[in-house]
Formats: sequence, C-alpha cells, structure tokens
Amino acid sequence: MININRVITMAKKEIIHIRRDRASLVIALILPIFLLLLFGFAVSSDVDNIKISVYDGSRTIESREFIDKLNNSTYLKVFKYVETPDEVEKSIDSGDVKIGVIIPDYFATRLRRNEPSDVQFLIDGSDPYIAKTASSYSALIVNSYSNTSKKIINPFTLLLYNPTLESSKFNIPGIIGLILQNITIMLTAFSIVREKEKGTMEQLIMTPVTPLELVIGKIIPYIFIAFLELDMTLILGKIIFGIDIKGSLIFLILLGTMFLVCSLALGILISTVSTTQLQAMHMSLAYLLPSVILSGFIFPREAMPKPIYFVSYLMPLTYFNQILRGIILKGIGVRELLPEIISLSIIIIVIVIFSIHKFKKTLD
Repeated sequence: MININRVITMAKKEIIHIRRDRASLVIALILPIFLLLLFGFAVSSDVDNIKISVYDGSRTIESREFIDKLNNSTYLKVFKYVETPDEVEKSIDSGDVKIGVIIPDYFATRLRRNEPSDVQFLIDGSDPYIAKTASSYSALIVNSYSNTSKKIINPFTLLLYNPTLESSKFNIPGIIGLILQNITIMLTAFSIVREKEKGTMEQLIMTPVTPLELVIGKIIPYIFIAFLELDMTLILGKIIFGIDIKGSLIFLILLGTMFLVCSLALGILISTVSTTQLQAMHMSLAYLLPSVILSGFIFPREAMPKPIYFVSYLMPLTYFNQILRGIILKGIGVRELLPEIISLSIIIIVIVIFSIHKFKKTLD
C-alpha cells in the first residue's frame, strides 16, 4: 500500500529542492516559451529576395529593363554587378549569391530584330530546395517579361555543384556538423560542473594550475575524441551515402578541428556558468536546439526575419555548415571561405576569454 503521508513528505522535500535550484527552474519555465517564439518566427520554407549577381554584356536599354524586371520582383534581388562571366560563378562559389545571370552582348540586337534572345541562369544547386525555388522564380519572371514586352527570351538554366538536386548531398554535410557540435558540447558541458558536484574543485584550487591551463587541459582529451568522430563521419558519408569531397580533405580537416575547438570551448563555458549538471544540460539544450534551426541546417536562413537572421551569425555551426558544403560540394578554398574562417576565429577567442574570466570568478 502507498503511504500518502510519505508521498506528500517526499513531494514537499522535492519542492524545497526545486526552490533552492532556482536557475534550473527558470530555465525549465523560460526555455519552452523561448523555443516556441524562436521556432515560430524562424521556421519558414518561403524564400523571397534571393540574391543574384548579374553580368550585363549588352549594356543597353533592353538589358537594363530586363534586369529591372528581375530586381523589382519580390522573388529576386540584385546583390552585385560583375564585369566578366567568370565572376558570376565566383560570386556563387563564395556564397554571396544563389543565382548568377549572364546577359550576352547580342541580347538587344536580337530583340530589336524580333528574334529570340538568350539569358543564362547559373543556380547554386547545393541547397536543392532553394535551387528549385530559384529556378521556378527565374522562369516565372522571364515568362512575365516576355508576355508584357512581346519579346521572346530563352532562359538557359545550369545547376551548379549538385545538378541532380540530391537532398543527401545537402543534408549529409550539415548532419556531420550537427553531430560533431552536439557531441562535443555535451561532453565538455559537464566537465567542470562535475568537479563542483563531486567536491574535487577545491583540490584543483589548491594546485598551481591557472584558469587558462585548466580550460586547455579540459579541452585537449576531447579534441582527440572529436577529431576521431570527424574522420569517422566523413568516411561513413563517403561509404554509405557516396558523398565525395570535391575540395581539399586536409583543408576540411583543419577547419573541422578549428570548429571542434570552438564547440569544446563553448561546452566549457556552459560548464563554468552552471552549478549543477542539470543546469548544464538545460543550458546545452537552450543552445543546441536553436542552432539546428538558425544555422541553415534544415530551413533556409534567407527566409528568416532580419533580427533572427542576424542572430544566426552568432552560431559557430552557421559558419561550419557553409565550410562543409563549400568544400565538399563546391570544392572552394581559403579565398572563398576567408570570412567564415575569420568569424569562427573571433568566436573561439571570445568564448575562451569568457570561459577563463568566469572560471576566475568561480575560483574567487
């Protein structure tokens, strides 16, 4: 038989424990509301204002009218004008734009003769959803222009990097980044807080180990584990899903190690600001769940409201997804990925400084 009095007593005891651990209670109550609002605004598959680069070889009234037709739609927006057709593809390589438009020099001449003229659309196929959407938008605008101007334009569309639009080629690199981030953060998020709960933190305080030395020492073992996981995921991606790496494998591993250090440092930061392992778990989830959405792993970042879009720049996974897809699918190198490398470096420095600063306060 269940003794109601004992049950009530245990319930009262647990309530007292929850009241003492107010940080975990606040996180547990606020986190669902935060995630609901974040996902409600950020999760959208509607993509408008897709950035395009334009090479205008004609430089005539007709070509400018056609460009204005593209730019004045709600679907496409001219991000940059380039001087050569090669620069169009380079702008797609770097991820600045999703569509490149090449208008040939004979564009206006043929239209004035009432002859069909050509326009080439280069579309980034690394994201199949955006590629399909961009292709549809391009065809729609060309048809609209042809109908209103009574001039025939033949669009030629070329899908780059992933011409068959296989979703696995887009998803697997993102999954690799997601797995590495989640495992490394969860591993290290409990490392320092575990010392606090076990009472061994006092022993560390008595040693001559500095906060910087402790943080680095905590990270090093997990770097080897995470590095092994990086290699395994790349190998399995090749064997099981046939994902070939078009770029430099050494460069990918180097930047992958850099991302792992960033994720491990973030885990250490979570561990230093947490007082219990439960708090560390809640804080890890509070970061990991939004990063899945905001990094562009599932939903296109271009569809997010501007404030949330800018918040996504604070997520290391955002840059690593671009690095993974850039090297694996596009085969690009340092020059194209330099902004991502610099941003990731800055985030690593900031996180390590905050971790050390917070740990110093803990020691005091």
